[in-house]
Amino acid sequence: MAGYGQFCPVAKAMEILDERWTLLIVRELLMGSRHFNELRRGVPRMSPALLSTRLRSLERNGVLTRIDEGGRPAYQLTACGSDLLDVVNGLGRWGLTWATELGDEDLDPQLLLWDIRRSIPVAAWPGDRTTVALSFRDVPGRGAHWWVVVAGGEADICDVDPGFPVAVTVTTSLRALTRIWRGELAWARAIRTGVVDLHGPAAVRRRVPGWFGQSLLARAARASGAP
Repeated sequence: MAGYGQFCPVAKAMEILDERWTLLIVRELLMGSRHFNELRRGVPRMSPALLSTRLRSLERNGVLTRIDEGGRPAYQLTACGSDLLDVVNGLGRWGLTWATELGDEDLDPQLLLWDIRRSIPVAAWPGDRTTVALSFRDVPGRGAHWWVVVAGGEADICDVDPGFPVAVTVTTSLRALTRIWRGELAWARAIRTGVVDLHGPAAVRRRVPGWFGQSLLARAARASGAP
């Protein structure tokens, strides 16, 4: 991209970072994505060709490096890229505080479940394999039904019934679960008002809020005292 022609450090930083999707790619790498397909799941509306272009640009500017991982290409942030953690978290906290309006086009069950999968507090789940079924009232067709399976300390997301016994079924809207994950709506209030319906044994229903929690950004914003 063309430079701003300013000596200001902010301007120099934005010459690298303000192209469309660039900071979201950095966000994905900070969240642990390493491979091309993982990055694509985090930015599903970005074309593969543009993702490749942005990765090359970030590599050229020293933000990331491309490595060989068992014969498979992978990407990892350099010290330069890792130093953007506070920048990305700061933008996230700002967005949670001031950019709160969500349009229908901002809601995506696949992207939401992908984010939940990678930062869900699996240590809070039982030691045995546990499956939670999710049903979205406001999503048509097959996209309404998802399953979260936690086993062996890892979480997996399925859009096809994996066939395991379901411990509890969570029925809500995609918008409501997105707001809960963003930290804008408390689990307790959502359950009390019927925004979220839980079907299963009472002992299991009580554990659902702790099993899912909130996004890392919501937790960071709460810890920082952001409104």
